[in-house]
Amino acid sequence: MTHAYVEIMSVQNTRVKDWAQLLERRGRDKQGKYIIEGYHVIEEALKAGAEVEAILFLAEKGIPSELAALAGDRAVEWIGVSAAVLAKCSDAQTPQGVVAIVRRPQVGMDELLAGEHDLVVVLDGVQDPGNLGTIIRSADAVGAKAVVLGRGTVDLFNPKTIRSTMGSMYHLPIVEADLGALLPRARERGVRLVTTSLQAQGSCYDTDLRQPTWLIFGNEAKGVSPEVAAQSDVQVIIPMQGKAESLNVAMAATVLLFEAARQRMI
Repeated sequence: MTHAYVEIMSVQNTRVKDWAQLLERRGRDKQGKYIIEGYHVIEEALKAGAEVEAILFLAEKGIPSELAALAGDRAVEWIGVSAAVLAKCSDAQTPQGVVAIVRRPQVGMDELLAGEHDLVVVLDGVQDPGNLGTIIRSADAVGAKAVVLGRGTVDLFNPKTIRSTMGSMYHLPIVEADLGALLPRARERGVRLVTTSLQAQGSCYDTDLRQPTWLIFGNEAKGVSPEVAAQSDVQVIIPMQGKAESLNVAMAATVLLFEAARQRMI
């Protein structure tokens, strides 16, 4: 099979400058694309049918055969580059030798509400890329149907977020939405909105999470915003026997997701 192949060795190349801009949110928003790094994440993107536009690799090593096999006859541009070009397009401390340029997907609210999304994670202002990535991995692990990113939540396509999802971002829909508009529509469709609160009376273990449920988690410091909390049907607390005041938001999300999954298996 023949592949479209070019070489770019100079960091002053216009295309390289465009790719480097994808490391910042402004560049991603402007171009409608993002960068992923490393063989594993690129493999997951190709398997999931993501719109991989180009794959950059060290020219001296040649086209990565395992990625070429996964890409098949798709219109992926293969670009041999210098180590300097690869470093300019990488956010990692130690670049992994291959990056890909991917078009951002368009997943809207209507598409989300049309599906049988009975277990969904909703994030209201989660700021840390590692937390977002971990929550997406946990949602993927329990077979949740989607993750919704409310306004003020860290960018999904931040390179640190992408790394921490470990490929899980390609296994379920992830939707950016205005929660003020989306949550009432979900309730109209019979979805139960559950938030966590340290002031809640009900334990998550005593709450029925088997029905269509959207689990809502808030900002690391402030929690769920008052506007979103006002939409919730039930507030729950995760009981803790030790002396810690609270859990990290990614850990709290993981506990509730696995509790919902446990209840659904009984």
